[in-house]
Amino acid sequence: MRSLLVVLLGLTVVLVARPAAQTLDLAEARQAAAALPRLYGLVVSHRGTVVLEHYAKGYSATRPVNVKSAAKSVVSALTGIAIQRGLIKSVEQPAADFFPELRRDADRRKAAITIEDLLTMRSGLESTSGPNYGRWVQSRNWVTFALARPMVSDPGTTMVYSTGTSHVLSALLTRATKTSTWDFARTALGPVFGPQLARWPQDPQGIYFGGNDMLLTPRQMRAFGELYLNEGRLDGTQIVPREWVSASCRPRTTSRFDPGREYGYGWWIDDLGGHRSCYAWGYGGQFIMTFDDLDLVVVVASSTATSDERRGYRRDVLSLIERLILAPIARQGS
Repeated sequence: MRSLLVVLLGLTVVLVARPAAQTLDLAEARQAAAALPRLYGLVVSHRGTVVLEHYAKGYSATRPVNVKSAAKSVVSALTGIAIQRGLIKSVEQPAADFFPELRRDADRRKAAITIEDLLTMRSGLESTSGPNYGRWVQSRNWVTFALARPMVSDPGTTMVYSTGTSHVLSALLTRATKTSTWDFARTALGPVFGPQLARWPQDPQGIYFGGNDMLLTPRQMRAFGELYLNEGRLDGTQIVPREWVSASCRPRTTSRFDPGREYGYGWWIDDLGGHRSCYAWGYGGQFIMTFDDLDLVVVVASSTATSDERRGYRRDVLSLIERLILAPIARQGS
């Protein structure tokens, strides 16, 4: 193999060439990526080999980026590992085993909230995201604030997307593992992330943010995607239980805002260009996308300054992936 370094308009693009019979023509994808000013990084890994890396705005393969809500997928993986190790009984275990205040609440439905309900955003608790987000992160105790929200539906029924729900999982992991979420991630996912896992923000009680602001490099994002593409295995070692990977990418509920977008255990499930994807997704346009049928991982890192809905940015990114990455790779395999 050989690497070709191209410098174009101050943007660094690294194309890792493959044997002639397998080389993909991704020149148009590189040009389209360079034309998106909010895109900081694009990594394409096909059959376990990186075939395209593009970085801009001073970002690189090893500079951590804020993956925003893609952190929820990492917290899900850590939950699965904790269950396998016997630190958590199962997804059916009541969250009240870790947070007794749920059993003392006047609304008796809170005592029935399970770990699976937290993973699937079906706790029934009012959301801490959207208009409630600022008040939540300014509170003195994020976990208490999230658990004190009124119930808007019965547990296990309706999806109510809430970053506070995922943060409760981080607090639960902290209690179950008797260590911080960062330290558990550093050890349990160490073979995936390597020794340089950056610390990310903590709440006033020192609990690492469970649903936002996690810092990963694009290559760490790609490695995490490869882990799930390979059913939780890395170099022959099972890191995340195979059954957990399958369960995470099995639809449990659907988005209230887009009925075609489904949700599993901290992972989104949707079709793109006729190909099923299980993916982590964060505000601004952070993606770790896996495509089983193509043996493909696509990573996108973007500016977190504004929503990926602004000016059609998400549409442009997904169009780029569909037309200029998925289509040529699918043709190659046909």
